[in-house]
This record gives sequence, C-alpha cells and structure tokens, in this order.
Amino acid sequence: MAQHFSLAACDVVGFDLDHTLCRYNLPESAPLIYNSFARFLVKEKGYDKELLTVTPEDWDFCCKGLALDLEDGTFIKLAENGTVLRASHGTKMMTPDMLAEAYGKKEWKYFVSDTGMPSHPGKYYFYDNYFDLPGALLCARVADSLTKQNSGQKTFDFWKDIVAGIQHNFKMSAFKAYRFTTAWNSSSSCAIHIEKKNCGLYFPEIKRDPGKYLHSCPESVRNWLQQLKSAGKILLLITSSHSDYCKLLCEYTLGDDFADLFDIVITNALKPGFFSHSPSQRPFYTLKDDEEQESLPSLDKPGWYSQGNSAHLYELLKKMTSKPKPKVVYFGDSMHSDIFPASHYSHWETVLILEELRGEEGEKPEEAEPLEKKGKYEEPKAKPLNTLSKKWGSFFIDSVSERENTEDSLVYTWSSNKISTYSTIAIPSLEAIAAPNNDYSRNVNSFFLLNPQP
Repeated sequence: MAQHFSLAACDVVGFDLDHTLCRYNLPESAPLIYNSFARFLVKEKGYDKELLTVTPEDWDFCCKGLALDLEDGTFIKLAENGTVLRASHGTKMMTPDMLAEAYGKKEWKYFVSDTGMPSHPGKYYFYDNYFDLPGALLCARVADSLTKQNSGQKTFDFWKDIVAGIQHNFKMSAFKAYRFTTAWNSSSSCAIHIEKKNCGLYFPEIKRDPGKYLHSCPESVRNWLQQLKSAGKILLLITSSHSDYCKLLCEYTLGDDFADLFDIVITNALKPGFFSHSPSQRPFYTLKDDEEQESLPSLDKPGWYSQGNSAHLYELLKKMTSKPKPKVVYFGDSMHSDIFPASHYSHWETVLILEELRGEEGEKPEEAEPLEKKGKYEEPKAKPLNTLSKKWGSFFIDSVSERENTEDSLVYTWSSNKISTYSTIAIPSLEAIAAPNNDYSRNVNSFFLLNPQP
C-alpha cells in the first residue's frame, strides 16, 4: 500500500455504484437477495422448502472472504500463505481435528504460492461483497439439505442452479419485465398496478419501495463530488448494473440531476472483464431508451455508454486531460470486480470501500430493554452482514492452533493480504474522505487500520 495518497494529484476520479456511491440497508436487502434465489430454487428447481425459512441466527454464517469449493460444498477461510484457517461443510463448522485431517498445514489445493492467488476459477467461488453473502448462506444450506436427503452425499452439482437463479433475477430484461403504473381515482387516492412477466423477486421489490432497501447519499458526499468537478477532476461512474437499474439507484440516492455530476457513465460494465478484456473482446455500445445499440470502434467523447473496456476509456481520458498519462483513482467495494482488476490490469490507484473498518462488532448496540417493553411479538433481528461472524471470526486476522499447551498464533487472512497488495488505501465509506474542509490529501494510515501486528 502507498505511504501517501493525494486526490489532488489525480486527474480522474471513478466510482463503482452498488455499495460504494449507493449504500444498501443491509438488514433489508440481504433477506431480499436470499429470498430471490431461494424461491427460484424451490419453485423452479424442486429444492426443499426448508430453504425458504431463515432464522436470525442463520445470518451469522455470512462473512466476506470465504471460498466455496463447488464440488464438495465446503466453505473455507484462507490465511495469507494459502493454508486453511477454518472450514465448514455446508453450515456445519469443522472441528480443529477435522480441519487438521482434511487440510493439515498444506496450501489449499487451488492456491498458487508464486502468485498468492487461487487457480482454476471454475472450481470455486469467492464471496467478497454484500450482494454475494446471502448466496453464501443459501449455498451452505443447499449443501446441508442435499447431504441430509442423500445420506452423506460427498459431491454436488447445484452450482448450475444457482447460476440459473442469478440469470433469472438479474438478467438485463428482468428490470423491464415489471411495469408500474399509477392511477388516481375520484377520491384522490393512488393505486399502483404492476404488470408482471415472471422475472424474479428482486427488481420489483426495489422498485416498489426503494426507501426500504437504499440509503440516500449523505449531503457531504454529494458536495464532495461537486467540489471535485469544480477542481477540474473528470468524474466517472463505472457499474455492472444495467442502465435502467442504475438510473433508479442514482435518482433515489443522488437526486434527479445525478448525471450532471459525472462526465462519463458506463453501465453493464461486466467487471472484472471491463479491466481485463481487450477492446476487441469488449467494445463499448451506445444506448437508446436503456437498450444497447451499435458497438463503437473507439470512445471519442464523454457520455453514457454500456459494456466497454478500460483501454479505450483511457485513450479518451488522455484526450480530455491533454495528458499522455492521466492519473486515475477508482473507488469500489469488491476486491474481485473493482480493486484487483483496476490495479493489476489498468494500473489505476484504488480505494477499497470496506465497511468492516468501522469495527467488526458493528455499531454500538442499543441499551437492552425489558422484554415486556419490547413487545410480545417483536422478532429478533438478524446480525448485520458487516459485523463479526462468530462462526468465522475476524475478516482481517485469525488464530492458528499450534502444539498442545502452547498459545495460538495470529496470522493475516488471505483477504487482508490482498487488500494490502492491491488497494492504495481502504476506507469504511465515502463519508470518511468527504469530510468538510478536506484538501483531498490523506495519509494512508488515517484510513487503513489493518497495520497492527498480529
């Protein structure tokens, strides 16, 4: 990580949208994502109806940085050297003895020590953002269900059904498949009619009540964006969300005039491929009424585009800045989709939005109330996804059991090592850098709190 980072030295400032500029109300959005997939598996693929019932305690399974072995349904947490710190089969955590027998102190089978990165990406899936985590819980419970039904089943083939659920709920046409119309009757009351075309649960719920699932953007962040533009910075919005969904999120969080804040907006960017693919593999497309039109041989002017690649974007940025090597910084919440590819392939500065830096115990709990005051039917609340998991421990460090009668030693996790390697700095939210009287220059240690020795 850099010892000093200055926004003043950057010519271009880019942002991811989901969980970066647009923050979600996780206690509401996580169940919505889980239910979107669970209903599809039960209704369309015949999975056990027990998947539809989730208790508040179940959410403790969710933790960033886990890898799912797609063949045997095992979840693992890696140390920075590639050894396995903790593991579970489905939701059932392995005991230290089981862990030692299964993995010992060897590197995980898909870990490559030369690069510090896993290989064979089709064999596993990493969970590194809040959109993913409800899926981790669902996959673990699917593995539990199949193991129970088939007397200790050892290998699984459910991932193809998970992918089908993703396509069903989040494909480009799914957002348009629900048309909302408003009618006023003679008594001046409003009636909302929904025309359905059977394309999932997620988008219609967000459309119906965005305030339930989204946080509005703090005024300090919006002011900061305007200050960046006034200081001559070029502002980018690069999101894998589709154009119509992007507009919904931005209008709610930033206001109807959100487009005025950005010089270039790129939707359906299909990250990380936006950074890693060549221009011939991933051209830009123009848009009309949120539909992709013609592909472009190059990017010649600012505007709103779909898909594309960082190489053609950078050529345009050279023209806009009149500099041969304009300096770009990109803010994002996903190591896999944002930080690693932007740093590794495009050589941009990167700022990781990492809510766990707020403190893994989460916000200060409310003072306990007597049960009679809480109300007889009040339901217990689920653990927020950005707080410490009792099952998996800290996102940043973990203990390694040594010989008997010796103290455990603390080591960095694989996830924390990748943060140190690929992010210029890490901050808990954009508010942390959008403080009043900010001169756009910060020492890295003001933001990244992973440095205490394990």
